[in-house]
Amino acid sequence: MARSVNEINSGSTADIAFIILVFFLMVSNMDSVGGLQRLLPPMPDENQKVEQQKVNRRNILVVKINEQDQLYAGGDYIDITMLKDKAKEFLVNPNDNESLPEKENKEIEGFGLYPVSKGVISLQNTRGTSYDTYIKVQNELVKAVNEIRDEFSMEHYGRKYIALDEDRQKIVRQIIPQNISEAEPLDLKAKKR
Repeated sequence: MARSVNEINSGSTADIAFIILVFFLMVSNMDSVGGLQRLLPPMPDENQKVEQQKVNRRNILVVKINEQDQLYAGGDYIDITMLKDKAKEFLVNPNDNESLPEKENKEIEGFGLYPVSKGVISLQNTRGTSYDTYIKVQNELVKAVNEIRDEFSMEHYGRKYIALDEDRQKIVRQIIPQNISEAEPLDLKAKKR
């Protein structure tokens, strides 16, 4: 006499597997590269006339990275750990040094008249620059601006920039703008020909 084999109910097994899958999708985090946060200027009006603006050399800090990942700021070879402090000194110009950026008194809505630096950091690199060094330099420059904003916020509002409401953050951004200009990477091999 043949015995009948009991079947396993697989309908509920599929449901349980689906629930477990959904659970892991919801609780696990998936790393994503956010990229560099940059606010691009608005597109100029097509009818707008282009004016040649003369930029005073003292208002520009040229930061260069070569193909050996060596860093130069203002013509001086520096270590990457010194870049943040050099950028802060350049942008703040605490002693109104003639070789550092000029300041322009601007009326800031909600704050009043304040001397805003005309300083611009110009970042230049070669095509041989490593991505890792490029990102480290970017981070140091942004860190310099963020520290200046935090110092200003603590002095005038008693809290760090990130803890301010949107209106005060806007005031701080107008007083301490993030003026970092990036030039097209240089191709040294093309120049040698």
